[in-house]
Amino acid sequence: MKATLRIPSRNVKPRLSRSLVAPRPGVRRRPARRSAIAQLPSPAPVGISPVEPAATIPPALGPVVAVPAATEAWERPATPGRDAFELYLREIGQTPLLTPEEELALALKVQAGDDEAREHMIKANLRLVVKIAREYEGFGVPLLDLISEGNMGLIKGVERFDPAKGAKLSTYAAWWIKQNIRRALANQSKTVRLPSHVVEKRVQIRAVEARLMELYGRMPSDSEVASELGLEAGWVRHYRQALVTPSSLDAPLGGDEDSNRLADVVADPTASSPFEEARANADTDLVHEVLDTLNDREKQILELRFGLGGDDERTLEEIGGRLGLTRERIRQIQERALQKLRVRIEEREASEMIA
Repeated sequence: MKATLRIPSRNVKPRLSRSLVAPRPGVRRRPARRSAIAQLPSPAPVGISPVEPAATIPPALGPVVAVPAATEAWERPATPGRDAFELYLREIGQTPLLTPEEELALALKVQAGDDEAREHMIKANLRLVVKIAREYEGFGVPLLDLISEGNMGLIKGVERFDPAKGAKLSTYAAWWIKQNIRRALANQSKTVRLPSHVVEKRVQIRAVEARLMELYGRMPSDSEVASELGLEAGWVRHYRQALVTPSSLDAPLGGDEDSNRLADVVADPTASSPFEEARANADTDLVHEVLDTLNDREKQILELRFGLGGDDERTLEEIGGRLGLTRERIRQIQERALQKLRVRIEEREASEMIA
């Protein structure tokens, strides 16, 4: 099965209450690369089930796509996406791995412009892409899309590989694969784009956490992870938070579009509860009721001082100028009126408790 590779694209005022990555050089042989892309097996789109019944992963894939126990995914319930992934694994497993001699011979042919040799090298190393893509899984981009991006990096690595430098193709191509995957994560996984080095740091943190968890039998602390990476503990927390995927408040909570949205169940910390509103209204009614027990001057001074009549709060000097009294006299009347209010409110609350 062959397919074209997918390219992912108040009533009472408070005072009264108180008183009360860089790319490499240009690509060579662009037409040849397009030919290689067209003939690559593609991770099947999510939602398309394999034609043949599910089968186990070929033995040849064992050492290449081995995943740490902490991130093992083979025991997850069957889903269309997983079926497509396993189908892709079976397909790429049909091409045997290259021996060092075969790799050298094919690399020399690729340098000479042999398209068939290039396609053979690419197909023989597709399992390397899967292994690397699994390291970046869980950061907001589907695994099959990560594999597609990594395949593009593999093609670049094969085209630029020079066996005379003494490096293995897997070592050289891994850089290009990771670069493409990191770039996809930076561009696609967040509402705000993140630098690729932040993505890479988060991957390193996760790998260290898995290793220390296996060593200690518990989740390592930020300080322990930071010590392994040569960072400060604060930076470990920073990198973790940077890759938290945002959720839309308009996103439905269920599969049905008519289900509740996230905004319907997220509490507003600034909003008061119905109980608090009812209590505030009751307190307001009580304050206005006991205000009516004061004489006209006391009531007027408190209303002006605390803005109870809907006007702005006034200073003692402003009230004194308006009533023709000194600042100190206004303060004395205010204190006497507040004391009366306290007594009236305490009496009212006591009577309600007895009743």
